[in-house]
Amino acid sequence: MRLIIGLGNPGEKYARTRHNVGFDVLDTLARRWQIPLSHHRKFQGEFGEGMAIAGQKVFLLKPATYMNRSGQAVRAVLDWYKLPVASILVIYDDMALPLGKLRLRPNGSAGGHNGMKSLITHLNTQDFKRLRVGIGSTQQNGDRDRAVVAHVLGKFAPDEKPLVNTALDWAVDAVEMLMKQGTEVAMSNFNGRSALPETEVS
Repeated sequence: MRLIIGLGNPGEKYARTRHNVGFDVLDTLARRWQIPLSHHRKFQGEFGEGMAIAGQKVFLLKPATYMNRSGQAVRAVLDWYKLPVASILVIYDDMALPLGKLRLRPNGSAGGHNGMKSLITHLNTQDFKRLRVGIGSTQQNGDRDRAVVAHVLGKFAPDEKPLVNTALDWAVDAVEMLMKQGTEVAMSNFNGRSALPETEVS
């Protein structure tokens, strides 16, 4: 794994929304590894390269193309560095997972996520690693599409932030374990965790 991508939407309007947890994880990784991110015109996003754990060189990318065109930026990096699709890890939000849970997988479908749809289209495969961060589903009634948009573009409530912060910490730890010990070990350690109190875990 050499290219780690966090999905989200650029701009202060979308900062710290549910849809931007991929950006949040990538920012945390960049700080931990002391890899500066800066706007890169060719790669259509914020990009950085440097040394991560165990002396491994990595590339970090936050596409600035907006979520539904994320694949353009990822394709540009892969083509420039001649990296195989198998070398990437994509981190993004998932409504199908409750707050405080992660799910690491070696491959899979887009699951209705527009950013992942774009990646799969531009990469012409869904065989790449992904780390999904749960943001919970919407409880709003009425127009389902409108409710979903309002949910993913909304900010976390004060009582949700401790769960989110725990999940972000775990996501960073999961990436490092993935790099050091492989996908299977990281999956077994993090896919079953939940930051919710035991009485709330279904």
